[in-house]
Amino acid sequence: MKVLEFIPPVPKQDSVVVDEDILPHFYNYFHRHKQLQVTIILRGEGTLIAGNYSQAFKPGDVYILGAYQPHIFKSDPSYFNDLAEMSAHAIHVYFDQERLPKQFFGLPEMDSISSFLNTTKNGLQLPAEYSTYVGRILTKLKSKNSLDRLLTFIKLFDYFAKQVRGWKSLDSGLSNSYFSDSEGIRMNEVFQYTLEHYAENITLNKIAEIAHITPHAFCKYFKKHTRKTYNTFLNEIRISEACKKIINSNHDGISTIAYSTGFNSPTNFNRVFRKTIGMSPRDYIREYKSKLDKLAN
Repeated sequence: MKVLEFIPPVPKQDSVVVDEDILPHFYNYFHRHKQLQVTIILRGEGTLIAGNYSQAFKPGDVYILGAYQPHIFKSDPSYFNDLAEMSAHAIHVYFDQERLPKQFFGLPEMDSISSFLNTTKNGLQLPAEYSTYVGRILTKLKSKNSLDRLLTFIKLFDYFAKQVRGWKSLDSGLSNSYFSDSEGIRMNEVFQYTLEHYAENITLNKIAEIAHITPHAFCKYFKKHTRKTYNTFLNEIRISEACKKIINSNHDGISTIAYSTGFNSPTNFNRVFRKTIGMSPRDYIREYKSKLDKLAN
C-alpha cells in the first residue's frame, strides 16, 4: 500500500478547480498535494485522519485541509462490504495559491483572507451552523467558469475570515513537513491497519510488524511523528467509532458498544470515553438526544 503524492485534476490555467466524487467508498489512501482543499461531505460516513488528528465524518461536514497536509477520508467498513448498496458523495475544491502573484495577497483588501489562510495549514472544520449556507456555494461552484470560480472562492474565504466563528482546529501539534515520502508510506500502513482492525486486540508486536520495525523502535517512531502514543491513537479511533454507533443507534447498550469497538471491559471503555470526549457515554447520549429534540422543535 503506497502513499500518494496526489495530483488533483487541475488545468494549467486554473487556480481553483472543483472535483466531485460519487463513489462506492471514499479515497482509500493517505495522501497529500500542494493545493489547499475544501471538502463537503454530501453522503457517506467514516473516519478522517489529517496529520495525526482523527475524527468521524458525516454528511454535512465541511473541512479545510492545508496545502501538503497528509490526509485520508476512510469510509466505514460497510461501504467496502456492500458496494451495490452504499455510496459516498463529496465535493472537493482545490486552490493552488502559488498560481496567484504574491502581490495579490499583499493588497489591503486581502488582509483578512491572507491572515485566515495562514490558519489553515493544519486543517479546520466549519461549525455546523454555517454548513447549509457554505454547502450551497460549494455545490454551485462546479457550474461556474474559471473566473467566476476564483471570484466566488475569494468571496467565500472573505466570509470565512470575517463571519465564521468557532472553527474547529484539526491541529494536534504535528507539522505538515513531518512526513517524508518513505515515512508517509509507513504511516499509511499503520493508519490503514488500525482503521480496519481497531475492534481487534492490536498488540504492540503486531503493529510494529506492520511498520516493519521492532516494537521498541516503533514506540519511539510513532511518538516522534504524531506526538502521542500508539495506544492513545488507537483509543481515539475506537472512541470515534463508538460515537458513530451511539449517533446511529447501532447498539444494544453501552456494554455492546464497548466490546464491539475493541475494549476489554465496559469499565475501561467508560474511563477512556470520559478522558477522550470529556463526559461519560451516558451523558454523551443524553446531550445528543437533547440536541435532536431542540432541532425537532
